[in-house]
Amino acid sequence: MSSNGALPVVPPTKGKKSAGDGEGSLQVHVEAPEEMDGAMVIAIYGKGGIGKSTTSSNLSAALALKGKRVLQVGCDPKHDSTFTLTHKMIPTVIDTLAEVDFHAEELRPEDFVHEGFAGVMCVETGGPPAGTGCGGYVVGQTVKLLKQHHLLEDTDVVIFDVLGDVVCGGFAAPLQHADRAFIVTANDFDSIFAMNRIVAAIQAKAKNYRVRLGGVVANRSAATDQIDRFNDRVGLETMQVFPDLDAIRRSRLNKCTLFEMKEETPEVHGARESYSRLADAVLSRPGGEDVSPLGDNEIFNLLGFD
Repeated sequence: MSSNGALPVVPPTKGKKSAGDGEGSLQVHVEAPEEMDGAMVIAIYGKGGIGKSTTSSNLSAALALKGKRVLQVGCDPKHDSTFTLTHKMIPTVIDTLAEVDFHAEELRPEDFVHEGFAGVMCVETGGPPAGTGCGGYVVGQTVKLLKQHHLLEDTDVVIFDVLGDVVCGGFAAPLQHADRAFIVTANDFDSIFAMNRIVAAIQAKAKNYRVRLGGVVANRSAATDQIDRFNDRVGLETMQVFPDLDAIRRSRLNKCTLFEMKEETPEVHGARESYSRLADAVLSRPGGEDVSPLGDNEIFNLLGFD
C-alpha cells in the first residue's frame, strides 16, 4: 500500500494465462476468488444508467420479504447502489479501510455493513479515484472482509450490483464469485449491443468459473421486440419486463424501494408484484444458460426494423 493510502496498481500482463481469460488477453491481476459457501451469489450487469441499482435494491427487498437473508454489495465508486434500502449514502469499504490506514484487522462488521429495509445487509465497496487503481481489487478486499467476519455463513443470497457495462478484468471480478449473472437491458440498440458484450465477458469467465447466465430483465421497456429478437438468436430468456414507470422514479426521489412507498396506487402495487415474481424466478433457477454472443456486425444487422 502506498504511503498516501492509494490502492496498489498492478501492472497488466499480456499474453499470460491468468485463470484462463484468453490467450493474449490484457487483464489486471485479481486474486483467486473466495468461496461463498451456502449462499446463492448473483451479479447484475447492464449498460450504464439502465437501472441496475433500482433492479438490485428492489430485488433484494423482494427476496428479504420472502424470508431470505440478503446481502447487497454495490460495486461502483459512486456508492449509490443501496441508498434506497438504507435511506442514506453509507460509508464505503475503501473509505473505511483508509481510516485505519488499511489495517483490515482493526475493522468490525458494523464499520462497513449497514442494515437496510427488511433486514437487507448493505455494503458499498467504493473505489479508487479515476485512473489510479483497480476496482476489482476493492471487490476482492470486500469479499475477504465478509469472509473473515463470517458474514456470509448466515446469508441466503448475495447480490453484486456492478458498475455499468465495464467488462475489464477489474469490474468483471464479481463474475469470479457469482453463480449467476443477470443482465438488465432496455429495448434499444445501445442497451442490447452492450448486453451482447456482457454475454461475451460472462462466456469467457464461465470457462474457468462456475458463473452462468441466469437471464435478462427488460427495464424501461413498453415493447420488447428487439430484446426478443436478440434472445431468440442467442438462446436467452426474459425473466421480467418493467415499463418506464414513474413510480420507480418517485421511489428513488423518496430514497426508498417500491416496497416502502407510502402511496398505494395500482402502478406501485403492479411494480411490487413484478419484482416479487422476479425474485421467484431468480430463486427457481438452479441451472444456467450457455449461450454464445454475436459478432458486432451480426448484432448490427440483426437489430432494427424490417
